Amino acid sequence: MTDTDDDEGLPDIPVVCSECDTRTKVPFSDVEDAVARHNEQLHDGEAVAEVDPAVMDQIADFVAEDLGLLE
Repeated sequence: MTDTDDDEGLPDIPVVCSECDTRTKVPFSDVEDAVARHNEQLHDGEAVAEVDPAVMDQIADFVAEDLGLLE
């Protein structure tokens, strides 16, 4: 199975960089590498680019709900 097969059915993840004023969507399996590469190449490794915070909040809500933490 390839990474593409792993991502089948998963949405692309929005990645933002406030310093560059950029926003892009990255396949789920590439998010960690894409963010690290951007930060290394453009920001001397400083954690500037990140997954869109609004998306991270939604993911945290889904996880909490799945774990029954909101009940």
